[in-house]
Amino acid sequence: MLLSRTSTRVAAATSAVVVAFSAGLLTGVMGSHDPSSDDASVAPPVQAAASSGGPLDQAANTILANAANPITKDELDKAAVEGMLQALNDKWSSYYSPADFTSYQDVMDGEYTGIGLWVHRDDSGVITVVSVQTGSPADGALRTGDVITGVGGTPVASHSIADVVALLRGQAGTTVTVAFRRGGVVHTVSLRRTSVPTQDVTAKVTGSVMIVKVSAFTKGVGAKVGQYAATAQARHLTGIVLDLRGNPGGLLDEGVKTASVFLDGGLVVTFEKRGSSPLKLSAETGGDTGTPLAVLVDGGTASAAEVVTAALQDRDRAVVVGSRTFGKGSVQQPTILSDGSAIEFTVGSYLTPAGRSLDGVGIGPDVTVPVGTTPAAAESQAVEVLSGLLADAGTGGHG
Repeated sequence: MLLSRTSTRVAAATSAVVVAFSAGLLTGVMGSHDPSSDDASVAPPVQAAASSGGPLDQAANTILANAANPITKDELDKAAVEGMLQALNDKWSSYYSPADFTSYQDVMDGEYTGIGLWVHRDDSGVITVVSVQTGSPADGALRTGDVITGVGGTPVASHSIADVVALLRGQAGTTVTVAFRRGGVVHTVSLRRTSVPTQDVTAKVTGSVMIVKVSAFTKGVGAKVGQYAATAQARHLTGIVLDLRGNPGGLLDEGVKTASVFLDGGLVVTFEKRGSSPLKLSAETGGDTGTPLAVLVDGGTASAAEVVTAALQDRDRAVVVGSRTFGKGSVQQPTILSDGSAIEFTVGSYLTPAGRSLDGVGIGPDVTVPVGTTPAAAESQAVEVLSGLLADAGTGGHG
């Protein structure tokens, strides 16, 4: 998920539904002609009342007044907006109710109430776990690669990612059952929701190397990575591993700030949007360009995490270790509607400093770690790569 933080307030979308004739209506009782000539399942059509809002409002008002199964205006509004998004054929589009969008913003701001999962929906509607937050209710119960089949007894295969996330979240202290498939076997686990601080940046020291793990690019992540990098320098550590495995992305500007920690200015990413000139986003000056750096990635490294990885790779600042990344080269921007709900859809794409589009391709590592390698072994290999960089550094120089 790669997002622009700009949210544009616009008027709420007008209601729209597709009205289809269906079996089961009473035989025509509203026409003046002989009803015996009518289809036994379809009443004669009537003219919708005129409305200044046009055909969309006419359709909504007619349904509200006459539908045998009552529906509210809010429900029609949601159905209309979701239908508009479906017309885009954009797998990254979502509609958020006011409550769902508030939760979404909480996550981007660094805290939410739930069980600690990052999930992804693929083209076929399969919901997969891409990351599990350490110390969260889901930690130890689920893991990366698990396929979510149901939440709270509701099958999720046909649901949007926003709907699935809304089902996972809830009031702290309540429980939710999660059904998931792992290795062909379906499991069910009951977890108690809690307030989850995202803790999207953690660090540890292995020997003389600092491993900085970034789980997602939420608000403040760039500054935290910078603090850990400064600590590594102050302690005279010999290298840093930037661990972006399972990182689904997040805020674009936080990705740029993170890349800035290890660059001294220069291009990070180019953002291309319809009707606009390409926007080139550059790193801040004064970053650490000397400490040996490896970026650890896998198939769950996506979007903003790929922006950071590609920038450091293209700029010859880091060695990329792991397996090929996810390959999401598009940017989504949430737009807040007047009732507090929001829509999100693809507004553009990005290119790496070398001009690469990663959409559907991903980033190939410089040093490959076979898929299926244990997380600890992959981490050890990244540390070994840093050791090799240090050895190489001692065999030559500039005079």
